[in-house]
Amino acid sequence: METVWRVQGEWNLEHLLLGSFGARVGAHKRLPCLFGPPQAGLIQPPECPLVPAGQVDTMLRDFLPCYREQLAASVLRQISRELGPQEPTGCQLMRSKKLPRVREHQGPLTQLWGHPPRWQPIFCVLRGDGRLEWFSHREEYENGGHPLSSVALTGYTVLTSQREYLCLLDALCPVSSGEHTQEEPEPLLEMPVNFPLFLQHPFRRHLCFSAATGEARRAWRLALQGGIRLRGTVLQRSQAPAARAFLDALRLYRQRRGHFGEDDVTLGSDAEVLTGVLMRELLPALRAQTLPGLRGASRNRAWAWTELLDAVHAAVLAGASAGLRAFQPEKDELLAALEKTIRPDVDQILQLRARVARRLRGEVEGPLESCLRGRVDTQLSRVTQKLLSTVEAVLSTVQTLLAQGMDRLSRHLRGSPSSTRLRKEVYSFGEMPWDSELMHACYREAERSQKRLGQLVAPFGFFGTRSLVFGAQDLAQQLMADAVATFLQLADQCLTTALDCTQAAQQLEKVRGRVLKKFQSDSSSARRRFIRGWLLCIFLPFVLTQLKSSCKAELPEFEGEVLAVGSPALTIEGTYEDVVRGVLLQRIDGELKKALGVSDTSCALDGCSEAPWDPTGADEETEAQRGTCPRQPGSGAEVQPLCSRPPPGTSTAASRPHLSSFPSDN
Repeated sequence: METVWRVQGEWNLEHLLLGSFGARVGAHKRLPCLFGPPQAGLIQPPECPLVPAGQVDTMLRDFLPCYREQLAASVLRQISRELGPQEPTGCQLMRSKKLPRVREHQGPLTQLWGHPPRWQPIFCVLRGDGRLEWFSHREEYENGGHPLSSVALTGYTVLTSQREYLCLLDALCPVSSGEHTQEEPEPLLEMPVNFPLFLQHPFRRHLCFSAATGEARRAWRLALQGGIRLRGTVLQRSQAPAARAFLDALRLYRQRRGHFGEDDVTLGSDAEVLTGVLMRELLPALRAQTLPGLRGASRNRAWAWTELLDAVHAAVLAGASAGLRAFQPEKDELLAALEKTIRPDVDQILQLRARVARRLRGEVEGPLESCLRGRVDTQLSRVTQKLLSTVEAVLSTVQTLLAQGMDRLSRHLRGSPSSTRLRKEVYSFGEMPWDSELMHACYREAERSQKRLGQLVAPFGFFGTRSLVFGAQDLAQQLMADAVATFLQLADQCLTTALDCTQAAQQLEKVRGRVLKKFQSDSSSARRRFIRGWLLCIFLPFVLTQLKSSCKAELPEFEGEVLAVGSPALTIEGTYEDVVRGVLLQRIDGELKKALGVSDTSCALDGCSEAPWDPTGADEETEAQRGTCPRQPGSGAEVQPLCSRPPPGTSTAASRPHLSSFPSDN
């Protein structure tokens, strides 16, 4: 972060605005401070006219009560499931024990950077956790030197068209009618670039790279997109009660501020998500108070604007991170206390909740049915069919790639290869889920539907199609990882040194058939869970919005019964939402039965008045740090973990599957 220097009561952002670009914003380059309390090493004035001091603290003060409330509800949900009947998961594939990751990618690029900015050669490294680093040269990286800079890829979008990127800059700071500028356009931005890679973020500085060849650019694009998805879905892949509580609390926080729709704000870590929420709230005021002060050509001002936003984002992120770290000890104590207080009274709490839910359902059933018939039923079938076609295309491609990979191993084994060559083939097969080039065929199927899906669901206030696409891609990677792990385990069990290559290949053919049957079974149930969960995400906020004026007014009369229990795990607002969710899920299950033609009893919901919680575990996630893998919204079955890269310092051979049963060199 550049130092922000104070000059005559104002704040000089010349250094922040990329040197020569900053010098071109005219006489107004000395702008008022854009930050709240001192954070991230920035020098701050006592008052800030654009972002009032304590803005992050205010957001946390409003958000944390929602978080505490949802932590209690999450603990109750977890205990009730532990004490309830345990149904088999129905999964056929074994669970891969490896962590989600991206394959590390590195190579030379050219970057537009410096003061003044110019195209300079660098050496870039994409880490397995989705962080991009760049060094002045390869030797500096290989010698363990510090990078020139690094960035977490959360929230970025990769663009490969220079024209598209320049149009984006033009839209950021459009020239108003009657405005004339004497500034020349920035030649570095307009200069044709053969193989550009632009990383764009709504609240962070843009990163401009160029590759040497089209092949290199494609490899970088696929790797970067994998890193963006990995970092974006960390909360959605978490099964921890605190992660579920955080996402529910965020939705509740936004609903209480009048925002009922779903969007992509939940992509990222908890601190990044809160930062994105606050940045969206601050953006209109920032634009109104800052953009008129920027002078120069439109694209120069847009570049300066992104640098300015990056500084604000960094300050807000530092504050959100510090606030959540400070809350961590309280959260740990709260979870422990909730476990002790809820478990002894869980039966009483659940009985009361069921009684209140039955009464609530009687009150809201009329308006709810009217809303569903008039607003939801007309489009539910179309949205279901589009989701179904999307996920079927994705999973069909996964199955094709899986079969081809198993066939390659059989061919190599039948051809009597050396053990060295065979080990390489097995290792490559084990890496298939993280081969961005290979898996792109699956990921592309999800991306193809994004625009049409967006058009279908936008009338319902759903703007989270990027999250939906990421979810489909995570599902593809998850199922591929489990199928690969299952094949390798079964192959290791049946192959012995007593078999010759032909016999071993025949055994692999049998394993291939078993794995494909298991894959088809698991992909069928995963398809249903995926569609069911996303239909709930699309329509539930819309229905709650429609019922807000007619039904929420009835809630206070039930408040006394809930408060009498004295448990923070039970709230009238949460019970009301469970009632609405239960009725909507019955509608969704009926539509899925028609669309799929088969009833999946594991996904059925008889009604929230008869079940203490949604038994499918809608919106439940896994904990990425513990080696579990993404659970789609609405998923109730156990999920399959993803594989991870070998830890630093671990040899490649140590991470390969057990190969002692394969033939050795003759």
